[in-house]
Amino acid sequence: QVQLVESGGGLVQAGGSLRLSCAASGRTFSSYTMGWFRQAPGLEREFVAAIVRSGGSTYYADSVKGRFTISRDNAKNTVYLQMNSLKPEDTAVYYCAVDLGYGLRRVLDYEYWGQGTQVTVSS
Repeated sequence: QVQLVESGGGLVQAGGSLRLSCAASGRTFSSYTMGWFRQAPGLEREFVAAIVRSGGSTYYADSVKGRFTISRDNAKNTVYLQMNSLKPEDTAVYYCAVDLGYGLRRVLDYEYWGQGTQVTVSS
């Protein structure tokens, strides 16, 4: 089993930046593809970004491509989401999760979700 703890959320003005972290427990963190999702009030949870075990390949939702960067440090059991040029529509609770290996962009492709961290972007 893997436990995930997100941090780094907060309130930021449009155009600003935040860096989210997701710390994972367990010795096998480097074995997992990891993903970031977000959920705004009244909306379904949506895919944001994913990174494979080695960090060699990354994947992004079109809405964040070019603004967000996912990375990982396997020595620290941590995955990051650098968010630049933030927009009010990026406001959501952001979650990290462990990929099950069947896909990358659907909620059901993941398990072991963290508790989430709130990101609020003011206009």
